[in-house]
Amino acid sequence: MSEQKITGKTYDSKLLQRMARYMRPYQGMFWVSVILTILLAAVAPALPMLIEYTLDNYILKSDASGLTWMLVLMMLLLFAQTIVRYYHTLATNVLGQNVIRDIRIEVFNHITKLRLKYFDNTPLGKLITRTISDLETISNIFSQGLIQIVGDLLQLVVILGVMFYTDWTLTLIVLVPMPLMIWATYIFKESMKSAFIDVRTWVSNLNTFLQEHISGMAIIQYFAREEQEMRKFDEINKKHRDANIRANWYFSIFFPVLEIILAIATGLLVWYGSKQILANSISPGVVVAFLMYINMIFRPIRELIDKFNTLQMGMVSAERIFDVLDTQEFTPNEGTLKPAHVFGEIEFQQVWFAYNDEKWVLRDVSFHVQPGETLALVGATGAGKSSTINILSRLYEIQRGAILLDGVDIRDYELSYLRNHIATVLQDVFLFADSIYNNITLHNPQISIEEVTEAAKKVGAYDFIMRLPGGFNYQVQERGSTLSSGQAQLISFIRALVHNPTILILDEATSSIDTETELLIQHAIDNMMVDRTAIVIAHRLSTIQKADKIIVFDKGEIKEIGTHSELLGIDGYYKKLYDLQFNSIGI
Repeated sequence: MSEQKITGKTYDSKLLQRMARYMRPYQGMFWVSVILTILLAAVAPALPMLIEYTLDNYILKSDASGLTWMLVLMMLLLFAQTIVRYYHTLATNVLGQNVIRDIRIEVFNHITKLRLKYFDNTPLGKLITRTISDLETISNIFSQGLIQIVGDLLQLVVILGVMFYTDWTLTLIVLVPMPLMIWATYIFKESMKSAFIDVRTWVSNLNTFLQEHISGMAIIQYFAREEQEMRKFDEINKKHRDANIRANWYFSIFFPVLEIILAIATGLLVWYGSKQILANSISPGVVVAFLMYINMIFRPIRELIDKFNTLQMGMVSAERIFDVLDTQEFTPNEGTLKPAHVFGEIEFQQVWFAYNDEKWVLRDVSFHVQPGETLALVGATGAGKSSTINILSRLYEIQRGAILLDGVDIRDYELSYLRNHIATVLQDVFLFADSIYNNITLHNPQISIEEVTEAAKKVGAYDFIMRLPGGFNYQVQERGSTLSSGQAQLISFIRALVHNPTILILDEATSSIDTETELLIQHAIDNMMVDRTAIVIAHRLSTIQKADKIIVFDKGEIKEIGTHSELLGIDGYYKKLYDLQFNSIGI
């Protein structure tokens, strides 16, 4: 759902029904909140009624003893109301936070299952806004919105009922300005609707801009773009400011209008009530009580406006969040095959693949890899090498053809089972802000420290890890910023090795490692490939000369297939790449 399609309805029954589903596990707390809400509304007129009774029966009659008892009774009433209000506020807030926790878990779980194409088209900052800012706004629906609105409406009904019962004529006089207030409220509500949508939109845009630019801070500083990017940020920030100012401007107009209406109602009460007192038609206690009733009517109305705004903002946020939850861009997982052993035979049969529409990235690609063989993919940037390994792991879905694993279409395998048998070491290594041990095991309890230690020694990373403070417990900073690119790459090798994959994929895996380190781990890579099917993408042709088969890609098509010596003998694409690379370094 785009920003423009968000309706911002103050009340949307379908959205409320969906949110009510998350309250089912907390029905006890919900009903406690409802009962306390009803109780608070029921006792709301008690204090004005006691004051009316005290004024007419004790103060005007100079009964000090009775007055003392009434004051004690009022204090007890206020104390009881405070206790009930405390537990009411606590219950509604705990209910809201529990519901938001459950929704946040569901949103995160849903996002982790979306296919990569969704993330290609969705700014990360917007997803962060949905899972944090928008969810906090929804929590206010439960803690400050819906239940409180019901409570304020009940209080209005109870107070108006008492007022009509006490003196219906005086009540009608007091309510003369009410049509003006209803009209002002409607205008305010409609104005705030668009204002809230604008506020949430610019909050999302701010988050997106900040996330992208903080992540790319090195590029900004390398190219001295600080001033230019600051101007862009300032423009977005101004629009966010203007949206908030517009919303606050509506508040600054509306609440003084309410105060004027309250003053008119009070003036009418004093005028008419005084005449009735002089005519002995009503007692002074009734007028005093009605003065309190007026404030008790207008205070909930003011709070109702605030709570309707809370509800309206919550509805906008709920639409955004359910828009994410309604996104069904999943990788289909209809396969059920989980064989006891995977041998690693791979076959591409006339595969066509495009990221968007029919802008083909791979065209009629066919090849066959026997179990235990090493396949190397070479070609210019954008030739289709990385796309080939992406579709093997089903990170993206092919449009035509078939990919077979051990003679079975990969779509027939259960998705997590398929991916558990493929380990990939990428050129751009991602490390979480966590310990080295957890970055290697990815919190898999089945991988022991002994296995991690053994794998680290195999890839030549053990010594440098032990030199770090805490060894395997060393806390890696976000994206591995405290490690060199070579060290991060070595950790990714350990990660791949300890998961014991059947198929090992190395996508430019040694590109971030200096020549000395590359020579150090080349033997370890060879050991990793033993008894495993391996697919290697490399620009350094020296690293793939031992491959059982080399495929040369060009513009998404296979141009040549063969061994290193066979392809050199053809005098084709591979030979040109080889000569260009080795001649450029003087070999």
